[in-house]
Amino acid sequence: MAAETLARTRDFGAEVVEEIKKVTWPDFAQLKNATFVIIIFVLIVAIVIWIMDVVTRNVLDNILKLFTG
Repeated sequence: MAAETLARTRDFGAEVVEEIKKVTWPDFAQLKNATFVIIIFVLIVAIVIWIMDVVTRNVLDNILKLFTG
């Protein structure tokens, strides 16, 4: 049983190495461009969430003011 598990683990490791050899890695220009796009996207999402937070907070404050005076 242990020998079979060890053999399967070795086979898996060999398959991983073969698959990694098939990967086309980006060059520096592509990497820089993708990083820039991701940073811009994250900033846009953060701004949208911040705007939603401010609007929700104001709506809830106004509703609470109706009931508390």
